[in-house]
Amino acid sequence: MTPRIKNGAMVSIAPFPTGALPEVGQVVLARVRKRWMLHLVSATRKGQAQISNNHGHVNGWTSLSNIVGIVLD
Repeated sequence: MTPRIKNGAMVSIAPFPTGALPEVGQVVLARVRKRWMLHLVSATRKGQAQISNNHGHVNGWTSLSNIVGIVLD
């Protein structure tokens, strides 16, 4: 499967609104283990988003406070 965003590609990011819930399928900028990474949102629940890669691997759940931006199409 081809990555949705290729390594080194330039992306535009909008701020993630405080208290909002990202939509499944959106790509977000999140802080994970002290690193900033782009991840695909694969599910949501109150106060959390499940982040995955586009190969079907689920990385886990993260607090919405760790999400700071949404990649614009």
